[in-house]
This record gives sequence, structure tokens and C-alpha cells, in this order.
Amino acid sequence: MPKPVLPALLYIELTSPQSVNGRRAAFQSLWLLVRMRHAHDAGAGIVRLADLRGEVSDASTLRMVVSRAFRDFKAWHIEVGWGEDTQREPRFLNAERRSQGPFWLPAAEAKRVRVLVEGRAATTAEVASFLGLRSRGTQAAAGSPPPDAVHLQDAAFWKQLVASQQAARQGRLMAPVAGENTGGSALESIRLAGTLAATDFQRALVTLNEAMLWRRLGDNEQARRRLQALKKQRLAHHVAGNDYLGAMECIVSAWCAYTARDLPLAQSLLGGMAEDAARALVLRHHPDVRFEWCNLWALVCRSRALALSADDMPAAAALAEESLRRFGEALAAAFESHSFDAAQHVAANMGMAAWLFDRVGLSDLPALAHDGKADTTRRAVQWIAFSEWLCSHADGQGRSAWNAIYLMRIARGHCRPETRPTLAQFRAQKPLDPAAVSVLAGPLADAFDAANWPAHWVQVAQARLADHRAGQRRYPGLQHCSLLFEHAWYAAHAGDLKAAEQSLASLREALPQLVPSDRAYFTESWNDALPAELVLEAKPPRRPAARKKAASRAS
Repeated sequence: MPKPVLPALLYIELTSPQSVNGRRAAFQSLWLLVRMRHAHDAGAGIVRLADLRGEVSDASTLRMVVSRAFRDFKAWHIEVGWGEDTQREPRFLNAERRSQGPFWLPAAEAKRVRVLVEGRAATTAEVASFLGLRSRGTQAAAGSPPPDAVHLQDAAFWKQLVASQQAARQGRLMAPVAGENTGGSALESIRLAGTLAATDFQRALVTLNEAMLWRRLGDNEQARRRLQALKKQRLAHHVAGNDYLGAMECIVSAWCAYTARDLPLAQSLLGGMAEDAARALVLRHHPDVRFEWCNLWALVCRSRALALSADDMPAAAALAEESLRRFGEALAAAFESHSFDAAQHVAANMGMAAWLFDRVGLSDLPALAHDGKADTTRRAVQWIAFSEWLCSHADGQGRSAWNAIYLMRIARGHCRPETRPTLAQFRAQKPLDPAAVSVLAGPLADAFDAANWPAHWVQVAQARLADHRAGQRRYPGLQHCSLLFEHAWYAAHAGDLKAAEQSLASLREALPQLVPSDRAYFTESWNDALPAELVLEAKPPRRPAARKKAASRAS
């Protein structure tokens, strides 16, 4: 009986030009095969898409690289598996899911692979060096810890990172709190953390936090620059935590798109993240990432629902329902990660969504079932009061300007004004006063303490604007403009036209920094909601583009 023919060995030469069994080979395909062999030997077993992104590809070329690699594997007569189940036989796997990974070598195939350097067997350190794991391989071989290990000097870095995040929660994004020994601003602290970063992961984390800060400051251009830097950092090195960093890079990019009111791009980025195998895994298991994704997805759905409500009510209702469901998932994720700051943001968003949906006739949603408009306003106020309560119980300083802005909009939304009213008609309107809003808050009324919530709305807006001017808080452009408009409205309603005109003059100067749809919102509100006498005194510049009210605002 003849002996069975054993599978031929594959000799992979790592030195340039790389080859398989003496024939030139595509670098990416060869790299992936060696990476799978390395994973098999190390006991990890599988190679994820993120590993390819870190060394041989980016998201735009990933599918092409994988497709080319499997054509080469077939030519080299080696079977490679994909998917989470490494016990499956590769020939029975669904090829349509192959590009999603992860990839692995069956044990019998791994034994066939021989890795060489100049014709001799490659050392562990040489394989690690070829794969871009130089520091891990060489230092581990020398008996010293890898660069991503924890060192005592890392404490200074982490302390500075925490200081930056705390400053951001307290609203000290660019300027420290005046007269208080609280350390620097969030931006100053994260830059100092950057000087202390000792590993690729720490440096990438600094870049991510800088991008998030610039996004909150409303500077999309700077945020996108930092995101590009983060992408380069992740592609240049096999960074620890690469899946998390990649997921957050995608989310901050989507935030930039949403801030620019490019809703299709924002939703496309978020949708692509959910469909990517590696990032979907992070999304499923990392509550902070899940909060960010669900909250932003809900905001995008909210904006789309409001825009469609006039023309396609069924589609608007479906989007509104999904928005509220995703807000609920975001709130659950915030509490799962014990983040009061995250929870207060989504609670305010939920309250405003409920009120806005009711305003455009989307009041029959299951999540908004109620007995009347007063009940909808009560629900909205209570969610925003809950947000404010969370702020006061977090650190006492992280109060969001959006809570005050939302409540002032709801209070004046209680009126049914004439378009371009006279001053007498305007002052005859009866917005809800802070005391009435406190009653609607019910058991959460204690969130509205006298120190932060004076008896009149004009004082509420005035106090927050004074903090901004004094450098105690740094409100980004949209929040600042919103406070200026609310102050102008309530000052005019109280009869103080001079104060209203001053705020409108400041608003007119600040408007150019906003995106066109946000400018249109204020221009329309200015001309339609304020008394004619005031509009004639301080009319903002009109733009030829059609006006489009942007009812939903990011928080």
C-alpha cells in the first residue's frame, strides 16, 4: 500500500524581496499569513481586522487586501479559516462573510509554514519585528517589560488625563475657572498629558481626547486634524486598545458631521461602525462607546424625524420612535458605566425630544402616550430636571447650559404668538415662569436651587452669560448664541429693550461662526418671534439661501 502524500511545506522568506517557496509574494498577503502563524504559536489563535488596519491597510482598502490575500493563499495551496469558530473546516465556511474576519490557521496548516530570514529559521524577535511588533518581541526576549506595561512614572500621565476630563466636565474647556485653584483648562491639561505620554497607546489617547475637546468647542477643523493624526498613529503602530480607539475615532468623526448638520454622513459613519466586525464587538461590550453611539444615533434620528414631519408623517413617526428607543439605550449604557455626566446629557436630550416631537404632531408614539399637552410638557421638564439633578450630584460644577436653554425654549413655547408681533402683543404673551416649571418637575423640583435658578428667566440667562464673559465657563458657539437669544427674548418681554438690543448685537457678531442651518434658525426666530420694534432696531443680515429651521440641537 503506497504511503500517503504529506502536504508540502511553505517556506516564507521575510527579507526583501519577500517570497513564498522562492517566488515573489505580495507583501500584504504574506504579512497576513505570517501574522496568523504568529497568533497560532502565541496561543491567541485569531487575527482580527484591526490588526490589518494597524499595519497593511486602512478601512477603504481592507476588503481588497483580504480578497487578494485569499487568492494568494489558494495559489500557495494553504487553507485559511475565518470567523469566530476556529474548529470549523475552512472549505465549509461562507465566503461572503470572509472579509469580516477574524482569520486563523488550522493546526495542520500552521505546521506547514516555515518562516525564514536569509534562508535560516527566523527567531521570535525577527518575526515580531517583521510584523511591526518590534518592541514587544525584542524586549520580551531580553527579559524587560513591553513598552505598554505599567510603569511608576505613568501615574503622572494618568493624573493629568483625569485632570483634563474633570475640567471638561466642569466646563473649563479652554480657560480655568476664575479665582479658583482648580488647575488648568481641559485643553491645557491634555497637552501636558501629551508631554508625559510614554507609550503609543497613551499618545493615541491624548490625540483622541484633543479631538473630542475641539469638537465640544465647536472647532470641527481642529477636531478633524486631530482625528487624522489619530488615524496615522493607529496605522503606524500596532497600538494597544486599537479597536476602542478606532471606534471612538469613528464616533467623533460622526459628531463632526452632525455638528456641521451633515446628517447622511453622520448616519453613514455610525452605520458603518455597527457593520464592522471588530468595532461592532467594541460597541456591544464597551458601555462608554455604546452610550456615545446610541446618543448620537438618536440625535440624528430626532433631526430627521423633525425635518420629515411636515411631508411624511409615517416615516417621521418611525424615526421618532427609534430616536426615543436609542436614547433609552444610551441612558442604560451611561448608568452601566457609572457615568453621571453621560447620563445627564442623554436625559436632557430625551426631554427635549419628547417636547419637540409633540410640537410637530408626533404625540401618538407609544413612548409618548399621554392625556394632554400639559402631560407632554411635564414629561419633558422632568427629564431635564433629572439631568440637572445629576449635574448637581456629580461635582456641583458640571451644570449644562443646555438644560437652561431647553427649559427657556419650553417656557416660551407655551405661548402662541403672532408672527412679528407688536411690542404690546409680545409682552402680553404668558410664558411659563421658573416657579411653574418647578411645579411641573414634581419630585425633581429640588434640582432647581435658588443659587443657579433665579426667579426670572432673564436672570437665568444673564447669570450664565456673565460666567461666559468672566471666563468661568466656556460655552461653545451654538450654546452661547442660544443663551444670547433667550436673554434677548426674556429681556424684551420684561420691557428692557436696551438689554435685549445688546444681546442681539452680540448675537449678530457671533452668528458667522455657526453652520448655515443654525444661523437660519436664529435669523428666523429673530424676525418672526421678537417684537417688530426690536427687529427694526437690530435686524440681522439676511442671506439669499432659503431659510430652514433647525429645530433639534446637539448637546
